[in-house]
Amino acid sequence: MDQGRQVFTVDLLERYAAKGHGVITCMAAGNDVIVIGTSKGWVIRHDFGVGNSNEIDLSVGRPGDQSIHRVFVDPGGSHCIATVVGPGGAETFYTHAKWTKPRILSKLKGLVVNAVAWNKQQITEVSTKEVILGTENGQLHELAVDEKDKKEKYIKFLFELTELPEVFMGLQMETASMINGTRYYVMAVTPTRLYSFTGFGTLETVFSGYLDRTVHFMELPGDIPNSELHFFIKQRRAVHFAWLSGAGIYHGGLNFGGQQSSSSGNENFIENKALLDYSKLSEGAEVVKPSSMALSEFHFLLLLGNKVKVVNRISEKIIEELQFDQTSDSASKGIIGLCSDATAGLFYAYDQNSIFQVSINDEGRDMWKVYLDMNEYTAALANCRDPFQRDQVYLVQAEAAFSSKDYFRAASFYAKINYILSFEEVTLKFISAGEQDALRTFLLRKLDNLEKSDKCQITMISTWTTELYLDKINRLLLEDDSASDNSNLEYQSIIKEFRAFLSDSKDVLDETTTMKLLESYGRVEELVYFASLKGHYEIVVHHYIQQGEAKKALEVLQKPSVPIDLQYKFAPDLVALDAYETVESWMTTKNLNPRKLIPAMMRYSSEPHAKNETHEVIKYLEYCVHRLHNEDPGVHNLLLSLYAKQEDDSSLLRFLQSKFGKGPENGPEFFYDPKYALRLCLKEKRMRACVHIYSMMSMHEEAVALALQIDSELAMAEADKVEDDEDLRKKLWLMIAKHVVEQEKGTKRENIRKAIAFLKETDGLLKIEDILPFFPDFALIDDFKEAICSSLEDYNKQIEQLKEEMNDATHGADNIRNDISALAQRCTIIDRDEECGVLPFLIYV
Repeated sequence: MDQGRQVFTVDLLERYAAKGHGVITCMAAGNDVIVIGTSKGWVIRHDFGVGNSNEIDLSVGRPGDQSIHRVFVDPGGSHCIATVVGPGGAETFYTHAKWTKPRILSKLKGLVVNAVAWNKQQITEVSTKEVILGTENGQLHELAVDEKDKKEKYIKFLFELTELPEVFMGLQMETASMINGTRYYVMAVTPTRLYSFTGFGTLETVFSGYLDRTVHFMELPGDIPNSELHFFIKQRRAVHFAWLSGAGIYHGGLNFGGQQSSSSGNENFIENKALLDYSKLSEGAEVVKPSSMALSEFHFLLLLGNKVKVVNRISEKIIEELQFDQTSDSASKGIIGLCSDATAGLFYAYDQNSIFQVSINDEGRDMWKVYLDMNEYTAALANCRDPFQRDQVYLVQAEAAFSSKDYFRAASFYAKINYILSFEEVTLKFISAGEQDALRTFLLRKLDNLEKSDKCQITMISTWTTELYLDKINRLLLEDDSASDNSNLEYQSIIKEFRAFLSDSKDVLDETTTMKLLESYGRVEELVYFASLKGHYEIVVHHYIQQGEAKKALEVLQKPSVPIDLQYKFAPDLVALDAYETVESWMTTKNLNPRKLIPAMMRYSSEPHAKNETHEVIKYLEYCVHRLHNEDPGVHNLLLSLYAKQEDDSSLLRFLQSKFGKGPENGPEFFYDPKYALRLCLKEKRMRACVHIYSMMSMHEEAVALALQIDSELAMAEADKVEDDEDLRKKLWLMIAKHVVEQEKGTKRENIRKAIAFLKETDGLLKIEDILPFFPDFALIDDFKEAICSSLEDYNKQIEQLKEEMNDATHGADNIRNDISALAQRCTIIDRDEECGVLPFLIYV
């Protein structure tokens, strides 16, 4: 405890507070209001909030000396109950702060009220609500008063002790609102017992329920000058209690929430019960029991003679002794009692003449150390006020764990220390102990506790942690060569943990340093993993290619964050490694430029392939041309070259003859280079394709000449393609005719017959005289007799047709001359009265 300044201080509040009305016999306080009772029957009320006081004589009209036995005031300082005792018996009065005259409670005549319990949750300035009164004869009564009525609303009998009739010395009440109504919690003490009552409804129904069931109580036998019951109130709710009993101070926590909703209830709402033995308060062999008590959040204020000993409720140690400046005549009598003002947070002590105020000066400031000394670390941390105090708690926990060789737990606590122990000191402790794993745990926890602004320290600690992980992995491999197998759970666990660390720390680790560390320890997989985290996909893909895992490499390349250029860079290696998967990946990748893949496809195509193997590059190029409508000449040329190298030229011919290789309707007819295609097809001896290309390039003579080397039918088909140039068409057919005549190997008559049949296929374009020069000079005219006669007959027919046309033209000319002569002889007679048909028109114009 900090000895520099006291937690509790005593000040004289008022000397001769009885004001000549005898001596002080009792006192109560609430909300900066003090009410004292005197030996001559006076009640004196001091309101320090407004700075006034008033005096009420309760002995008026009563014979003999009258003394105030007990006085009670509510937490708000408005309601007061006082009991007067004298020769005529006891009388109990009620008075309000606004009243000038008290109200006698006639129903309580003859009963000495020793204890009062206020309904702190519902009481108001104008109404007491339910009030419980405890009497000397062991009875409990209920009282309610409304200030406006100037009298009590009712006084009801509630309960009476029958098994062991004792005087009620203290009462406390709490209420809680629940789903099925208001629940009451009542505690009452006698010299030897503490009773607890609880239930729903009204107080009357709560206590009537105990007529047929046992009352819950705690019995602590022993003599005590004055048994008292106190609640400590925090935010208008009682949180713990203390009972000044003959055996000691019985105390504990109160839990009014989460109770059972049954009507019978659960009377045991006390938690963490403890008993403070009075022997701890005495230095000698003789045990002295307190005559009065007050309760604060963490301390008991115990009145022993003329001193008040302050005892810590948690450690049960005396922390202070309070002395009082009494007058000489009061010193002999000593301090009479203590009372508390829960609302104002003050305590009071009083003797026959004076009132002393006991103030609290931050009583919880050293509670963290109290809990720490008791090894209650959670409570100690909850009561710490600053980081230095928390550091001391963590240090004690860490040292205790380190001493017991619980290094991992010690590491967690050391990591939370920020001020009183340096980072270097802690790390040296673990290094000296040879606890690398615990050191790694310390560094990890330290990282969790550092602020984001400590970038430099975070990076250094993260790098050190990385090296410790790598060292741990190597040690496991040295201990067990087969550790990398899935059977070693510790190895698999540390790898998983390390990767999680790399993922969490990727933004704070220095990239170059970390990669060098991973490389120096030979952790290629972790290097690849870290490179992937940092977006260095080139390293990742290269690693997978080296491992022969094309599918994994392609999965990386397909990530949206991976630059498309890496697709082109690794395409040659990937298509060579796994052409099928690579092409499938290409076909599913958007925005891929096939032109940039040509080098990779050419490299793949240059390698030998089985005859029945699907050519993956051709598949991809066909996809580009047919599905993507790619118009790049390079793509079309490559596809054409691959077709040309196939044994079967059907695909090549289909490509050349169909729209597969042609442009749109209003665009170019094809996208490949026809000259390149022609050279390639000539080189690969794809003659039919060459014929088609010649024809497409309007080189019909070359097309027919080449076609004649393959098939006469093909040459005829090519010649028929020329429609708009009659001379060229005839020339082409003459080439075919010459070839046919020269190539026939049969008898002369048979050859001539075939030549004549060929003439028929030309649809009259060629005549016999056109092909006669192709026959040898020694050919007999008789062999062409039929063809020549046929030709002559055709000529005769043409001559006769021309003659008829000439005769028709002559006859037409004669008719025209006759008509002209007739027009020259023509005349007409006009009447002199006939109007001119031309003049009106001229006038109109």
